[in-house]
Amino acid sequence: MNKAFASAGDLEEKVVSFTEVGEGLYAFTAQGDPNTGVIIGDESVMIVEAQATPRLARKVMDCVRSVTDKPISHLVLTHYHAVRVLGASAYGAREMIMSDTARAQVAERGQEDWDSEFGRFPRLFQGHEEIPGLTWPTTTFSDRMTVYLGRRRVDIMHLGRAHTAGDAVIWVPDQEVMFTGDIVEYHSACYCGDGHFGDWPDTLAAIAEFAPKSIAPGRGDALVGEAMVAEALANTADFVASTYKPVAKVAARGGTLKEAWDAVRAECDPKFGDYAIYEHCLPFNVARAWDEARGIDTPRVWTAERDQQMWADLQG
Repeated sequence: MNKAFASAGDLEEKVVSFTEVGEGLYAFTAQGDPNTGVIIGDESVMIVEAQATPRLARKVMDCVRSVTDKPISHLVLTHYHAVRVLGASAYGAREMIMSDTARAQVAERGQEDWDSEFGRFPRLFQGHEEIPGLTWPTTTFSDRMTVYLGRRRVDIMHLGRAHTAGDAVIWVPDQEVMFTGDIVEYHSACYCGDGHFGDWPDTLAAIAEFAPKSIAPGRGDALVGEAMVAEALANTADFVASTYKPVAKVAARGGTLKEAWDAVRAECDPKFGDYAIYEHCLPFNVARAWDEARGIDTPRVWTAERDQQMWADLQG
């Protein structure tokens, strides 16, 4: 285990890529840091995921302005996590969209999540003084909604619980491209600390039913082409199962959390040990899997204090 807590020791700037995933559709990626999607319509632009700070959001805007001068009209936030939403003010979007459940989670645990993630990702929160406060949507939806950017149709849907209870995906039917948020990752560890292991595979299957030609995932490289999409979907499913099943076995026989930790490391280290943020995610993933395996359906709220206590417990 790395001695530094979470990503506290990860202070190196990442190289940004801006990849076209369909006509007028782009993925802003940064070597395993949170991704942002860009959807260009006839007269305006939709952004998918805000980044952690206005400072980082401006890096996205620099890329957007390299391909279009159209105004930002919509910002879609796939879930409530601080690293995804707190840069929202930089875009000046007239509409900010979340699922009903994601908005409820901002109310329930948004401040605690901000405080927790601030300690986990110091590099991502450089320039945090500019953040005006929690990010609240102007528009919410239950199962699905449609936005028209001129003639371009964009479907925003909740397909099921996975990374969080309120995850949204964004589907652009004219290009058969999907923006999945952290439901799908590519060569980056899935963060499962607020997840639902039992539901995640079905949500991945629902995404696969769309047969996307390309996907902009939550972290990792843009997935261009059906082969790369299929690989990422299968790999994400394997990561989730490989994390949960060892924990469930230990819990079923009355073992300990430390034994569950060791079992997950034995299963996952050989397959995923070189993935971005793997060591960061592992303690939170094991803790959440341990709770779910013992029947706790709603993830417990992470706080800065709980983070440190969990870290100390696993350090032994």
